[in-house]
Amino acid sequence: MKTTRFLALGVLIVSLHATDRPNIILMMADDMGWGETSYNGHPLLKTPNLDAMAANGLRFDRFYAGAPVCSPTRASVLTGRANDRTGVPSHGYALRLQEKTIAQALRAAGYVTGHFGKWHLNGLRGPGAPILASDARHPGRFGFDEWVSTTNFFDLSPLLSRRGKIEEFEGDSSEIVVAEALQFVERHRGGGKPIFAVIWYGTPHSPFRALPEDKAAFAELALASADHYGELVALDRSIGTLRRRLRDLGVADNTLVLFCSDNGGLPEINPETVGGLRGFKGSVFEGGLRVPGIIEWPAVIKTPRRTHYPASTMDIFPTVADIVGLPPSSMLQPIDGASLQPLLARELAARSKPIPFRFHNRAVLMDNRYKLIAEDLPRGKFALYDLEADPKEMRDLTAEMPVVFERMRNELLAWNATVNASVAGKDYPEGKVVPADPESIFWTESAEYQPYLPEWSQRWEYASAIKAAGKATKKTKKKTKLP
Repeated sequence: MKTTRFLALGVLIVSLHATDRPNIILMMADDMGWGETSYNGHPLLKTPNLDAMAANGLRFDRFYAGAPVCSPTRASVLTGRANDRTGVPSHGYALRLQEKTIAQALRAAGYVTGHFGKWHLNGLRGPGAPILASDARHPGRFGFDEWVSTTNFFDLSPLLSRRGKIEEFEGDSSEIVVAEALQFVERHRGGGKPIFAVIWYGTPHSPFRALPEDKAAFAELALASADHYGELVALDRSIGTLRRRLRDLGVADNTLVLFCSDNGGLPEINPETVGGLRGFKGSVFEGGLRVPGIIEWPAVIKTPRRTHYPASTMDIFPTVADIVGLPPSSMLQPIDGASLQPLLARELAARSKPIPFRFHNRAVLMDNRYKLIAEDLPRGKFALYDLEADPKEMRDLTAEMPVVFERMRNELLAWNATVNASVAGKDYPEGKVVPADPESIFWTESAEYQPYLPEWSQRWEYASAIKAAGKATKKTKKKTKLP
């Protein structure tokens, strides 16, 4: 396929005719820390396929998840907006039906769309269960034509849902979802429509369970760490399968593939997961937010390189909208991300739009080298760090740089006020949230899943959750029993 380029106002812009629009594949690991690649210097783990992808594309030294836990980041990928705006303040909360998603926009633009793997945007908590056809917030409700999905994390030989039909799979979960996505690509590559596929892994989220051959190299580690890294071996292998098959199908050149993780690494794994950064999953320090990030698109990124330009999952939708030429109405305002399209063609000196985050009572404003953290936003407790001089965030510069601090504090507070308005539903045409945000519950408590509990209680991934739900039910009944 041919890509036409022209120079306008000193910026290289990629102009794509309808027949030249790229296929787009978004891949995201689950709980993979910034330090968990060999290209980022991990002392034990080898990731040859991610290394090859990074060497052939645009490798980010500072790529950030939209939040330090999973569901909020997934909401930011689909909407280009900070998670709280979308009704997803933490893990296990439901994405609002009034949001506009990248899948809906691309489908309207003529793409065929598919989701494969973890969803976790339907308000259900607990280990990943097949998403039921009756689910009011299944992937199809948000623009995906096809989906083979589960509510949350999943592992070896999982149960998944194919558009509401439950199927049992055998093998490693990473290889399973990549195989499903590749079948999707093969079915549609000659159909006259470009392809949009989202592959959201369940790896390396706990509980850890790797194939024996994948964890063999980590025999000296504690079992949890060995299984954790074994899962990443399989994930990396699946990346190799994807890249190789795209080449075999003749679609790799004009397929944009993005890989990242949904939040920072886990604290209990050794060797450590965050590459020496401060904090882990759940923290708004770098270890909780900074994740591996790579974009590979051979037709456009002809000179592979490593960039220190800060980017986030909130930038994905604006970038794709820019590349494909989606109308401004395809995105719900305000958008918190910014297009990275110019960065695909050349290096940029600095980011013009800061990256904001909000998670519970904490908030962050990332403005190139400076990062302002509100450790307790309601109480006005702030800290300012220079990430170039102090990447481990050890020295608070609030007193030393009062001008920078005051500017960023004011910007963060102003942005926070707009998020509060979004939470109240002011961004929607109705001016309110309709329907109301559902309660976040464990799927074991849902009436729709009750018929499956007896059978699923025999499965290793569900047994403890179902047992715990049974105990909780008995305890509740005992408390409410009349004398």
